[in-house]
Amino acid sequence: QVQLVESGGGLVQAGGSLRLSCAASGRPISEYPMGWFRQAPGKEREFVAAISWSGGNTYYADSVKGRFTISRDNAKNRVYLQMDSLKPEDTAVYYCAARRGITIASDNPPHYDYWGQGTQVTVSS
Repeated sequence: QVQLVESGGGLVQAGGSLRLSCAASGRPISEYPMGWFRQAPGKEREFVAAISWSGGNTYYADSVKGRFTISRDNAKNRVYLQMDSLKPEDTAVYYCAARRGITIASDNPPHYDYWGQGTQVTVSS
């Protein structure tokens, strides 16, 4: 079992930056692909970014490509999401997720087995 806890969310003006952190416990996440997803009010949960178990491959939604960067530190059992040039449409609850039993990252929420409780990101115009 893996427990995930997100932090780093908050209120920021458009154009600003935030760095989200996902701390894992229970077991090492070094073999798990990890992903970040977000959900805005009234909308479905959507893919933001994913990273392979080694960190060698990263994937991004078109809406955040060039602005967000996913990274991981397996020694610290943490995954990060650096968000730059934030826009009001980035406002959502952001979730960290881990995929068990397979080494390939995915952009599909049902493919992930463990989820954090989420952290709110609000971008004002």
